[in-house]
Amino acid sequence: MITNEKYINLINYLKAMKRVVLAFSGGVDSTFLLKAAKEALGNNFKAVTIESPYIPKWEIAEAKQLVAELGVAFEILEAPIIDEIRYNPENRCYLCKTAVFSQIKAIAAREGYHYVIDGTNFDDIGDYRPGLQALRELGIKSPLLECQLTKPEIRSLSKELGLPTWAKPPYACLLTRIPYGNELKVEDFIKIEKAEKYMMDKGFRAIRVRCHSNLARIEVDKQDRSKLFNEVLLDEISHKFKEFGFKYVALDLEGYRVGSFNETLQGGNK
Repeated sequence: MITNEKYINLINYLKAMKRVVLAFSGGVDSTFLLKAAKEALGNNFKAVTIESPYIPKWEIAEAKQLVAELGVAFEILEAPIIDEIRYNPENRCYLCKTAVFSQIKAIAAREGYHYVIDGTNFDDIGDYRPGLQALRELGIKSPLLECQLTKPEIRSLSKELGLPTWAKPPYACLLTRIPYGNELKVEDFIKIEKAEKYMMDKGFRAIRVRCHSNLARIEVDKQDRSKLFNEVLLDEISHKFKEFGFKYVALDLEGYRVGSFNETLQGGNK
């Protein structure tokens, strides 16, 4: 039994909601919240996962497996690339979340659920996240944020609960791989997904393949950069990425960092 005070507060917070719909990605935060909601609410909640060209198929498959293991009511919501974000504006996260969570709210209202919740945690308020504004405007509840649970705490509690995601690297939708102002194309998402999955299979857990048209810019965890200093591996990666549809392949010398395209918002070149 978990005796952590913040976890107990979270369970009580969820119980007070009675019936909820969880926007479930299968990541560290939403999986932890899924487990907590199951404990607090039993069958009085439902998980909804987004299926879209900018969500990797492997991540949707993992989400399906997790909800099946917990025996949670589940629905897949299809989300195409809406016209408002077609050219990847700087506020695309706000526009996307407004559209998607409006649909999830409609599901909740139709099926008699009282609230829609998401996995935003207490650390998320420190980054550039215009999507948080959309959640506030729509009245979406963020229990992990409200109970002040940080990412390290969520990982620790997830491990204690036996969740397989406790050590899962951070991940974000593939929209973050495209520079602001560039047209979003399904074919680009396909090659990005293939490239990142290939790198994961090679043992690079924290990986981003930023897509600059026909050029792939690879970001790996800073401590993994030395693994790439191998001519045979570099040739192999270059060959595979070109098979996936890229013409040029480059390594970002700074390594992986969250939201690297947000650096361009300070006035750099996109």
